[in-house]
Amino acid sequence: MEQNRLIFHIDVNSAFLSWESVDRLEKDPKALDLRTIPSAVGGDEKARHGIVLAKSIPAKKYGITTGEPLVHALKKCPELKIVPPHFDTYIRKSRQLMDILSDYTPDIEKFSIDEAFLDMTSTIHLFGPPLTVANQIRERVAKELGFTVNIGIAPNKLLAKMASDFKKPDMCHTLFSHEIEKKMWPLPIGELFFVGHSARKKMKSIGIHTIGELAACKVSYLKHLLGEKYAILIHNYACGIDHEPVEEREPLNKGYGNSTTLSRDIDDLEAACQVLLSLCETVGARLRQDRVLCDCVCVEIKDWDFHSQSHQMTLNNPTDSTSIIYETACKLIKDFWDKTPLRLIGVRTTKITDEGYCQLNLFESEQSRKRKEMEKAVDTIRNKFGTDSVKRASFLKEDSIVDHVSGKEKHYH
Repeated sequence: MEQNRLIFHIDVNSAFLSWESVDRLEKDPKALDLRTIPSAVGGDEKARHGIVLAKSIPAKKYGITTGEPLVHALKKCPELKIVPPHFDTYIRKSRQLMDILSDYTPDIEKFSIDEAFLDMTSTIHLFGPPLTVANQIRERVAKELGFTVNIGIAPNKLLAKMASDFKKPDMCHTLFSHEIEKKMWPLPIGELFFVGHSARKKMKSIGIHTIGELAACKVSYLKHLLGEKYAILIHNYACGIDHEPVEEREPLNKGYGNSTTLSRDIDDLEAACQVLLSLCETVGARLRQDRVLCDCVCVEIKDWDFHSQSHQMTLNNPTDSTSIIYETACKLIKDFWDKTPLRLIGVRTTKITDEGYCQLNLFESEQSRKRKEMEKAVDTIRNKFGTDSVKRASFLKEDSIVDHVSGKEKHYH
């Protein structure tokens, strides 16, 4: 089955900066193309605060990296042209890209604002050979929309994403199973999708420096070093194994979620779980307020290097319980986080159902019933006397990294 699939990964080159340049040129054809000079999107042009959200290729030559403070970037290149972000423009450009991609297959997964996976398995015969079709898409985007993309072609999502990263900009690359040994295995271990800073350090400490060396390592040895689930996942990735389907992601507004950018990076599980508890307090209260239940919990993280990951778990029974959502979120983050320092943590609940349609759980324990009554009582007290009227003991410490109810001003009524 793996060999029969055909997946494209489309990745916009320097997305925000490209879209900013195209928008300026559409408004004024004589405008300076930001892509041709050292330039960056991010923060306030005059105050020069903020971080680099995207940079031009000329800026990259100065060693400027995405995510670094603008102050540092300006020291590397004093002539750096800084422009503020315009997210409405980026959303519009992203939609225009998706419109073109939808001409080739209905099976599209928008991975982020500037990335998408296309399952071409059932439609490729309509257009021609894979590399020819990918180049056709690449050329159409450049001609019709004015910006460039890289396209990876492979039998699964992982290999397609790796392929699109090979050489940039404005290029198409293949990474089929017979090409893994030559094209992927010599690459540094840090270039494998899902390998963060912490996991990379641990693997280098035992002599694993390339993706090929990881593929050759015994999984049983990796489990002791990295934890069972994560070890199995990245070993599969190193071997080019990924069975994840291309599927449309559920929009955020079909669920109840909350996230927070942390005041300092965290790298220990206890602190991460405390942040999750703060987020789950809000999410659970909103579910109960709207009299709905969730059947799936998703944890989203972004590390100090701005790499994002998310994992989800379907529950045995729909719930609105803060405790159950929290316990599930902690299990998720324990399973897939490699302890690379985190900058953002989010919790999202999906598969929402009206509580009136929930099947009665005949085997609900006395403990579960008491927990429900307790949570509803806490909601009532907080609604009447204010959110801070009831706090969990774990948030009474002075050095707590988050408030006991994250985002209470926005979410908790």
